Amino acid sequence: MITGKKKSFMFLSTSIFTATACAPINGFIIVKGNKIEAVGTRYEAKSWIDKVDEVIDLGGRTVAPGFVDDHTFFTGYVLRSMGIDFSGIKSDVSGVSAIREYMSRNGSCEYIIGHGFDAENFSYSSEDVLSREFPDIPVAIFTADAGTCWMNEAARLKYGFTPQECYSEKLFRLMREYLHESCMKQKYKDYIKMLNSRGITAIKEIGYDDYSGFVSVLKDLEDSDSLNMRVSVLSQPVGEGINIDYGKEMREKLNGKCLSFEGYNRMTDRGIARFLGELIEPYAAKPGVTCLEPVDWELIEKETVEADKNGFRFALHCQGDGAVRHVVNIYEKCRKAGGKLINRHAITDLEYSNPADLERMGRLGVIAEIYPQIQSLDNKDDIMRMIETNLGGDRGKNYWNRRKMQDSGVCITCGTDLPLMLPDIPESVYCAAGGYFKDGKSYNVQNMLTVGELLTAWTKNGQYNCRREDVLGTLEAG
Repeated sequence: MITGKKKSFMFLSTSIFTATACAPINGFIIVKGNKIEAVGTRYEAKSWIDKVDEVIDLGGRTVAPGFVDDHTFFTGYVLRSMGIDFSGIKSDVSGVSAIREYMSRNGSCEYIIGHGFDAENFSYSSEDVLSREFPDIPVAIFTADAGTCWMNEAARLKYGFTPQECYSEKLFRLMREYLHESCMKQKYKDYIKMLNSRGITAIKEIGYDDYSGFVSVLKDLEDSDSLNMRVSVLSQPVGEGINIDYGKEMREKLNGKCLSFEGYNRMTDRGIARFLGELIEPYAAKPGVTCLEPVDWELIEKETVEADKNGFRFALHCQGDGAVRHVVNIYEKCRKAGGKLINRHAITDLEYSNPADLERMGRLGVIAEIYPQIQSLDNKDDIMRMIETNLGGDRGKNYWNRRKMQDSGVCITCGTDLPLMLPDIPESVYCAAGGYFKDGKSYNVQNMLTVGELLTAWTKNGQYNCRREDVLGTLEAG
């Protein structure tokens, strides 16, 4: 007979990370329905074992709260699977044939995109054959990482990017096209499934401007109970300035169990390797230069203060120590209670920072959104050469200084800049706790976090960043 009673399960493990302490325990957790009923040591499990319906011994497998990725872009992730698969296509002649075949299968096309373009091993029979063969239909075929593309003049004119400059923010006009494709709802469900498989149960999802209306797809998924993810949406001004009215509309609309609207995200400076990170002191390789492209700090401050006044949070992306200092100065002007920021503003990346500004972040309550897997992208020697050439002296000692953040009381959270990286908790431990690059060599180990501190950043702190710390982020009864 079916009674409808919810079963209770006791999970035993020698490695339960509750996020209420940095060290895992050898113990148990009891779950009934969607609630935790008890957590304790292995000895304490004896008094509960007869009160549960089923006991599952996980051995040494780790039990932890769901992980949070605080910096994701579905728009970039989905582009890598859209349109024509160019894997294995090595010439423009074969490419044109593939495009014509795609058009014959799909009928009239307003635009054509593809993925898997191998730019380094692609041969050309003539100059700009795409523009000649397809003069009226925009065509853009992207590499696997969408770092460059093969495109025609119609695409350049309509979308405003080039193969040399097709980074994510440049593609916002194209995104307005493909985010309305009928396959997007299923694509997002597949995206969530991929993240769930990696232990991610909550994300901060960033969309450009008004997200091209894609929020309606997310709302449909939530309303149909098909959104297996807590999603905190942020708007990143790209094609237009900050839109406070849009934010207010989304804050009203997205207030369910899974969806919320948090505020805004914006780039400030860019990579130190290309002299685009803003420094406090000039580059060693370019005397007198602190940043090749000046940052519009007047605009950023105006937008941040306006967002703060309206109860929205801002996350500003900084790579150089000068940019970090600028942003902390801006946050000093935002509303506070007891000396701490009311709206939990954040700084993302923090590749290179001055310790004094990390102390200020701790006092203000500024959240640090770090990329714990970032060292997995490079070999140590390449980064060392860049630091020695561009910065010089002993300035490298302040690279990825998560230890100083932690010791200064900064709330550290984790992001991947997905699709730059896919969340991989073991890899993050290897890099952000061990200090290792992809070649197995380590750097600035004194700046790294402990494993427990890093797991806290992925869990408890991540939920604090999403304003859900009262119900999520730790393994506790209730």
